[in-house]
Amino acid sequence: MLRLHDTATQSLQELNLRDPGQVSMYVCGSTVYAEPHIGHGRFALVWDIIRRYLAWSGLEVDVVSNVTDIDDKIIDRANAEGVSAAELAKQYEVAWWDAMDRLGVARPTSEPHATEFVDRMIDLIADLVAKDRAYVGGDGLYFVVESVADYGLLAHQPLESLRVGARVDNDDRGKRSPLDFALWKFAKPGEPFWSSPWGDGRPGWHTECVVMALDLLGDDFDLHGGGLDLVFPHHENERAQAVAAGHRFARRWAHSGMVVAEGGEKMSKSLGNTISLPDLLSRYDPRAYRLLVLQSHYRSPLTVSNTTLSSAGQGMERLDALARRFPHARAGVVPEGAALDHFRARMDDDLGTVQAFAVVFDTVKAANTLADQGDVAAAMARAAAVFEMCRAVGLDIGGESGELGEDASALATARDDARRRGDFAAADELRRHLQEGGWIVEDTPAGTVIRR
Repeated sequence: MLRLHDTATQSLQELNLRDPGQVSMYVCGSTVYAEPHIGHGRFALVWDIIRRYLAWSGLEVDVVSNVTDIDDKIIDRANAEGVSAAELAKQYEVAWWDAMDRLGVARPTSEPHATEFVDRMIDLIADLVAKDRAYVGGDGLYFVVESVADYGLLAHQPLESLRVGARVDNDDRGKRSPLDFALWKFAKPGEPFWSSPWGDGRPGWHTECVVMALDLLGDDFDLHGGGLDLVFPHHENERAQAVAAGHRFARRWAHSGMVVAEGGEKMSKSLGNTISLPDLLSRYDPRAYRLLVLQSHYRSPLTVSNTTLSSAGQGMERLDALARRFPHARAGVVPEGAALDHFRARMDDDLGTVQAFAVVFDTVKAANTLADQGDVAAAMARAAAVFEMCRAVGLDIGGESGELGEDASALATARDDARRRGDFAAADELRRHLQEGGWIVEDTPAGTVIRR
């Protein structure tokens, strides 16, 4: 069973499944007010890899990932652009899913929208008011943080330490404590609103995910995931509300690391150094970004640059060349078991994709060496293992996505065969055919690489 670093206990913990054979997983999704950036891409890929690996391991995986389609940022940008909040949210939700599709991120089992659950959010807030865990302040309803004995569990800081470091904003009128957070925000003129027992308004961000997770997965679900930036206050505040309402909520919490620029500087919109995900996908093979994510531990900072993406692209060239050399190993060939066992052991150890892909590339080398030595059966078994390991994490190799096309891929394979036989005249003729078809042809140690 996969073990992940549990944010709550700060230790490696096996997934302790509520229902045998089934994984219930909530992953905080997008707030749709702008184009996704490459940090969103890294986050989405990490959780897609976890989801795909669990399914490959034989588990049924139920993934809920929300769309926050009402939020201060959405309202502010909509007002600035002279459109409704709903129109703006829809525009950027389309951009989000388009980028996810291009990355090869599988759609969640459920993708709830916050605006569809407002009535149930009001019910949760009413329950918290009845339990004396919430109160009406000057501009909304607030949660009483001090009513939760272990508040700060995910942040690993005691309440007093968090209170000292808390920032008080101008919009925090009527709060009893700087840590108390908004459950319901009273509507300002021109803002979208819903009716509630306390007045017209909209739910606070921290309340949305609590309701959607409990409604769609039920209490005591297996895993709550998100980016490291969500640990505090967002996930801490989610957990606090759920606990205050009498729920256990999530059994395990796991968080993926941030993307950094070269030199280690954090990327963020506030610093103005983010890179648009659609822009990155227009300039690089989306598979190279997935491989780059796989070649960094999911909790570590990830440097995304021309250098790191080019290196990942070269790794994809090695994998594609193997797929072209052993096309019949894709299906119907029994994978070499030792490679799969080593791969699983490294993946199960806190999603050790760095070590797991060392196994993948060692297996690529072994397959090519064995084939060169004439041991076709052993080479095919190792090539089949490479296909299987890549499939486990959603990495298409050898043009599985149809990008190369069968004809071009067949010509590249024939050219590699000709070069191995020493028939360089035939290899040159095949190069000419590829170039006439609009392909750039490169010779690499892994074989012929072609691209438009």
